[in-house]
Amino acid sequence: MRAAALYSAAGSLLLLTTLAAAPAEATPVPAAGPGSAEAHGTAVAARRAAAAGIEFGACPRAEELPDSIRCGTVTVPLDYAHPDGKRIELTVSRVRAAHKDPDDGGREVPGQGALLYNPGGPGASGLYFPLVGMVPEWKRIAAAYDLVGYAPRGVAPSAPLSCQDPGDFFKGPRPAPTQPSDAYKRQRAAEAEAYARDCAERGGDALRHYHSLNNARDLEVVRAALGERRLTFMGASYGTYLGALYAELFPSHVRRMVFDAVVDPDPEQIWYRNNLDQSEAFEDRWDDFKEWVAEHDAVYGLGDTARQVQDSYEEASARLAAEPAGGTVGPAQLQGAMLKAGYYDDYWPHRAEALSAYLKGDPQPLIDQAGTRTEEGAVAAENSNAVYTAVECNDAPWPADFEVWDRDNTRLARRAPFETWDNVWTNLPCAYWQVPRQQPLDVRTAPGELPPTLILAAERDAATPYEGALELRRRLSGSVLVTERDAGTHGIAAGPNACVNGHLEAYLLEGRLPARDTSCAPRPEPEPRA
Repeated sequence: MRAAALYSAAGSLLLLTTLAAAPAEATPVPAAGPGSAEAHGTAVAARRAAAAGIEFGACPRAEELPDSIRCGTVTVPLDYAHPDGKRIELTVSRVRAAHKDPDDGGREVPGQGALLYNPGGPGASGLYFPLVGMVPEWKRIAAAYDLVGYAPRGVAPSAPLSCQDPGDFFKGPRPAPTQPSDAYKRQRAAEAEAYARDCAERGGDALRHYHSLNNARDLEVVRAALGERRLTFMGASYGTYLGALYAELFPSHVRRMVFDAVVDPDPEQIWYRNNLDQSEAFEDRWDDFKEWVAEHDAVYGLGDTARQVQDSYEEASARLAAEPAGGTVGPAQLQGAMLKAGYYDDYWPHRAEALSAYLKGDPQPLIDQAGTRTEEGAVAAENSNAVYTAVECNDAPWPADFEVWDRDNTRLARRAPFETWDNVWTNLPCAYWQVPRQQPLDVRTAPGELPPTLILAAERDAATPYEGALELRRRLSGSVLVTERDAGTHGIAAGPNACVNGHLEAYLLEGRLPARDTSCAPRPEPEPRA
């Protein structure tokens, strides 16, 4: 694989036109710092939660969690400026520490409290997190820590948010033009405006309170409810931004923090510019996948060069445009399935196999991987998308004029066509958002203000480009960065890389970090499947 391409904040600014002014009803709300009504409300809510604790019992049946996981709820204010007003309940899951050394079952392992995890999104649920204690790479951590997950506000079953009928959420099959026509752009802009309007109508007055600052305050209340004096936290992807906000708001309440696959926390990057950088990074990652497929042409028959693999992909897209596979898989569904290969190496053999089978006359593997989901899956996906949209749109100003999006992304798509326009359609409701935005916090900690923290990043991560890890490293005094070189899987903690895992365990179990930033060799590339 080639060395990583790093996209600096300065470089991304050259790409952009000036942000258009937000509409009057969406004027940014200044960040609420110490002494604010929100800070007071958080302290009130945390005291209440500490007194109430969490009564753990059976988990909600809809989550289909095993009996080994116990669940409870934590009450938080909808609006932290009014802690005595409307409140919502967050669902929390837990598996107690095993207290047995997995390498020596007779040795007792002292407990280190709770390890609370956020898997990202925004819009992803962490309720399943405690199950990782069964995975070999997590055994030593699970022996020392209670593994605790939770569903953030808006994510079912924690006061679930919805913006449309789940039955209407999956619009397939759809085209995926890399050079969309003006008519297609107008169509998608109209859909985005309608979606933003539906979010406002369904969410009502509560919609404005689904944002990252409140997610960080919720984290503080959950910490108190768990009876933890200080927080041990691990965040992946968006979870790293949540953790960074918590570190800025509550630095004295941090025990240990792991940031895995880092969102660039620069306020100027949240979220419009981050998404532009993400689209550019996915182009390089897509190239990585195509080069791997080409190396295994004897298995897949998709071409022995990256260009030939691209031609095979475009041939499949053209066929699907003419006749969708199974009536549900069109070019957009194909692109969405292949996008997962940009996130995780583990998808490479499966996606290559499905593309190869389709071009050879068997559409079923592609239908299985990219087709319409079950009714239950549609409900969960619609909920997740609603939370994603609300949090990102509420977090910061966005360009309110589609011409800005059009100029920036037309220019970007010339060199990064694979993901650019799909990313636009995902985030475009933020151009038409009808509730006030937050002003992003400028996360910075002074020496000694925050305990040492661990940052993990893959050099070619496309979803959260590597520059984000470098930026967070600069902003969190005392943090140390561990890089998986020349690799691109999104999230590297407790995976197949023993070097990364060694640093993770040394930090979580002993509080020990490398003396300086360091790196690990990449994990092996996946093996092809015949």
